[in-house]
Amino acid sequence: MPAYDYDLMVIGGGAAGFVASKFANGLGKQVVMIERKRLGGECTNHVCIPSKALIYASSVAYHTNNLGKYGLHARAPLNIDAGHVMAHVRSIVQKVYDGHKPEVFRGLGIDVLFGTPRFIDNHSVYIDGKTLSSKAAIIATGSSPLIPPIEGIASVPYVTNETIFDLEMLPKSMAILGGGPIGMELASALNRLGVEITVIEMGDHILPREDKGLVQILAERLEGEGLHIMTETRATRCSREGEKIVLHVEDGKNRRGEIRADSLLVAAGRRANVEDLDLERAGVEYTSKGIKTDHTLRTTAGNILACGDVVGPYQFSHMAEYQAIIAARNALLPFKKKTNYDTVAWCTFTDPELAHAGLTELEAREKYGDGIKVYVHEYRNIDRGKTDVSESGMSKFICDRKGRLIGAHILGNRAGDLIHEAQLVKSLGIPFYKVYPVIHIYPTFTDITKHPSRLCYIDRLRGNILLKVLSLFLMRKG
Repeated sequence: MPAYDYDLMVIGGGAAGFVASKFANGLGKQVVMIERKRLGGECTNHVCIPSKALIYASSVAYHTNNLGKYGLHARAPLNIDAGHVMAHVRSIVQKVYDGHKPEVFRGLGIDVLFGTPRFIDNHSVYIDGKTLSSKAAIIATGSSPLIPPIEGIASVPYVTNETIFDLEMLPKSMAILGGGPIGMELASALNRLGVEITVIEMGDHILPREDKGLVQILAERLEGEGLHIMTETRATRCSREGEKIVLHVEDGKNRRGEIRADSLLVAAGRRANVEDLDLERAGVEYTSKGIKTDHTLRTTAGNILACGDVVGPYQFSHMAEYQAIIAARNALLPFKKKTNYDTVAWCTFTDPELAHAGLTELEAREKYGDGIKVYVHEYRNIDRGKTDVSESGMSKFICDRKGRLIGAHILGNRAGDLIHEAQLVKSLGIPFYKVYPVIHIYPTFTDITKHPSRLCYIDRLRGNILLKVLSLFLMRKG
């Protein structure tokens, strides 16, 4: 049996790479993690952490500018200056990064190397003038911003999620290409910080994976705050006029127009990081969408697995972590585990937040027909929504004929936290009506789940044959 330098080589030091390396290390395996740039990947450095820091700062600014909603009044005139907000965001990123420094992993016994490894074969890579070998490998190289082939885009100083947080000062205006999660989170935050925002989305609504009805409510809320959203519109050309970036657009009716802005953010999707790895030499097949894997995350090279954004189909850090555990387990242990995306969940951190677990109502009707039951409740009808002046939004829970939860969607305050009760019920296969008898603390936002589960509970009682018979008996006796 050949001697290898490592039991497991993890290529990529982001969320997936962290989890896979620590899992293997916990099993007592010799592990090396190789990162091209800086540990933490997209989540720590360019997406999750900086965007949430910016979103929170924008929320503080918004509530400060709306003190009257809470019966408060500032005696001195308020003049919020957002000139240092990006410096604040970068300081938060650094604080999070400090917990993921190479020394932390080396202290655990995990070797950390930096550079671009190139596969020699399915057991060996060449990096920094030397060859390293491993019995198994996990590719977790993530994804990067996709730059669409728009005429003239290379001639304008656009930013992406990887560069926007390097800005020292916020622009007065910004056009955003793409109405997906990244585009809408940044649009929502920057708009509240005084940037004039225009979002250009090719689809008929923003956030195309979400429940269309809830998206419409969210869009109306954001537009009510001054954000401009253009749907069914595509950019055809980019140009410069002095200090302005000019975006030439065309809508679904072939009407043309121009958008002038001080800055352009490209948030039109992601591409898998597969370049410069010489995957062909290792026998790893891939496409423009990423590396091909089976349900165990094994690639076409038997001893190499892949996980995270470079695989998809969901490009979220929590999904990367989920896949990383499966990939590491399958790389090192004899009993193989398959991925299961039936319980995938996510949240878009606009204000209000939009959280998603399972099927949308449209998807549920396509799969189960009209036998589904849909239960909704509005934030304005829960007491905590009133006390916190947070009455915008609603929840929607979708159940099959047996009361099992097949989809849950929450638009509103703390939706990203609240969705986990539904996610737990769905993952464990517990009927939704069993949530209602559970004691929920009052007054909390959990009423947004409790009240729909009460409706499901009542439906179950009405459909109970024994109760129907008893009811008929009592009626006749009376």
